[in-house]
Amino acid sequence: MNLMNLTAVELGKKIKNKEVTAVQATQAALDAIRQKEKAVNSFVTVDEEKALQRAEEIQKRIDAGELTGPLAGVPVAIKDNMCTEGMLTTCSSKILYNFVPTYSAQAVENLEKAGAVIIGKTNMDEFAMGSTTETSAFGETKNPWNTGHVPGGSSGGSCAAVAAEEVPFALGSDTGGSIRQPSSFCGVTGIKPTYGTVSRYGLIAYGSSLDQIGPIAKDVTDCATILEAISSYDEKDSTSVKREDYAFTEALVDDVKGLKIGIPRDYFGEGLDPEVKEAVLGVAKTLKDKGAIVEEFDLGLVKYAIPAYYIIACAEASSNLARFDGVKYGYRTEEYTDLHNMYKKSRSEGFGAEVKRRIMLGSFVLSSGYYDAYYLKALRVKALIKKAFDEAFAKYDVILGPAAPTTAPKLGESLSNPIQMYLGDIYTISVNLAGLPGISIPCGIDSKGLPIGAQLLGDCFKEKNIIRAAYSFEKTRTYMHSPLA
Repeated sequence: MNLMNLTAVELGKKIKNKEVTAVQATQAALDAIRQKEKAVNSFVTVDEEKALQRAEEIQKRIDAGELTGPLAGVPVAIKDNMCTEGMLTTCSSKILYNFVPTYSAQAVENLEKAGAVIIGKTNMDEFAMGSTTETSAFGETKNPWNTGHVPGGSSGGSCAAVAAEEVPFALGSDTGGSIRQPSSFCGVTGIKPTYGTVSRYGLIAYGSSLDQIGPIAKDVTDCATILEAISSYDEKDSTSVKREDYAFTEALVDDVKGLKIGIPRDYFGEGLDPEVKEAVLGVAKTLKDKGAIVEEFDLGLVKYAIPAYYIIACAEASSNLARFDGVKYGYRTEEYTDLHNMYKKSRSEGFGAEVKRRIMLGSFVLSSGYYDAYYLKALRVKALIKKAFDEAFAKYDVILGPAAPTTAPKLGESLSNPIQMYLGDIYTISVNLAGLPGISIPCGIDSKGLPIGAQLLGDCFKEKNIIRAAYSFEKTRTYMHSPLA
């Protein structure tokens, strides 16, 4: 029996019932990685020795009755922008090629407390900047459904690892759709929780007001279970929120009677692939047949979301990435004449083209002559987008739309046209600007054999509404395994 075919919760149950051990589960993941990694390239680092050692320790604690949670003994992969103590953390960039943190991100620590076994770190767009996982310094990740296509980004390595069944679940981070869009492209499920729900401590920052860590797995049950494990209030993170309720698994109920679902007309206009449109409207029909109230409405401001997002994200990135200067850690150029020359050469040689593009754009919009014209205006647009969502959520419990306008593009297509790549984020970024929770669920396969994802959005701190709706839809279909699984 292939243990990697199971969901994380199913595997956790088998370990709990002593049908398999944590060591056997970890070995199964390592074997799957060895077998498939050449085709997918979803990992930057795999620490076989440490993983097996940890699995043995976890198994002893399970046997002693110390660890009883649903994820105890289950292998997991972590996106390579989350610090992991003693394990290489590169952000898939040459500038951090040798960085080994002395501490772990809070979300990683929370997973370890739950008894999960960290296998390694997944490939990503450099510093999470990109939508295809092609900007990595360690080579592109490929889509397990068709290796000629991208897995999406920036959490493409995490989504591909789950879709190829190298691991049962993974952690990703979402700044403008980086969990939901690759989940859609890879036919898996991913949640971006409300901003502040999961601590950002130890997550190497890209856009601090937008970044949020979340789970990627095969189904909604797994995602709700993992989200419950990683969420916590954290004093070390000034943007962390103290919530009353972290019991996300309570929402795993197959009942949407009376749930009000809004469909924004703006999401179904020009640029949306007809097959994606049909599949997403199929989700609406399924939920309506199950008793939900489905209505169309005008959300507005959609066309302003992309410019506002890229101005804010790039401004924050130019400030956050200033710390990578070749002095304290990471890459330093070999030949330089003075301190300024060392900074310049280290950064020029260490960062890739997309990261440089965004740092330059960010520095430009923050410069004295342009700050008011661009950055402040973008912040005002952000406030208006939040207001538009507030008005929508006064009427609806959930908003339904596509996760991406198309299915996964071919490798190399997006990088030649960065503007086209940025426009691909149209359905996901406004959620980050407003700090809302969103989930991407598989809802079909297009004529090219690539997965289609639908996105369900909720109001702040109302993850339970989207989990309930996603779970109810999921109950009507079976999980589709990718050809590489």
